[in-house]
Amino acid sequence: MTQTTVIKLEVEPASAEALAPFGDIVGRDAPVEPVSVDFYKGAVRMSYPTRFLSEHPVEMTLAQMVRREPEVRYMERHFQHTQAFLPLGGKPFIAVMAPPCDGDLPDLSQVRAFRFDGTAGFALKLGTWHEFPFAIEDDTDIVVVLSSQTGYDLKAKDAETEEAHGPDLDKKDIVARTGHVFRFELTE
Repeated sequence: MTQTTVIKLEVEPASAEALAPFGDIVGRDAPVEPVSVDFYKGAVRMSYPTRFLSEHPVEMTLAQMVRREPEVRYMERHFQHTQAFLPLGGKPFIAVMAPPCDGDLPDLSQVRAFRFDGTAGFALKLGTWHEFPFAIEDDTDIVVVLSSQTGYDLKAKDAETEEAHGPDLDKKDIVARTGHVFRFELTE
């Protein structure tokens, strides 16, 4: 068995600037100017922080999360939709991602970990490599907006490698393919 190399990620605060290579912040701090909705005399303001794209029907799911090992073994990307993660209840979480690339695997030197404070979420660009977010506190709820195709692609995972591939999804075992695992501190 080959030795696994641990790559330690420093968790950085999520901001529009930091997330720009990966996607967009969805929240009050998104760098877009809200506009008033005509019907409510300025009491309702709307902004458009990101565009959501999908080639298939869209589903809204609720992920109910507890803390898990702060380790990234798998990373995935989507080719047919711009997945979004929107927190409920104001609980913080950590997201690990790498920018889109042409290669078969993410550029390991570009993998970053971001701490979201629970007041904003994010929408990924097409092809952004990511792992499912990590709860910092138990009972963290996140709405996940995604393509229905993702579910079909995940169900077709390989029983031996636990990787999954399909028209929308490319989920890879980074440890098995590169000998590297990412770890970070899961602190509040």
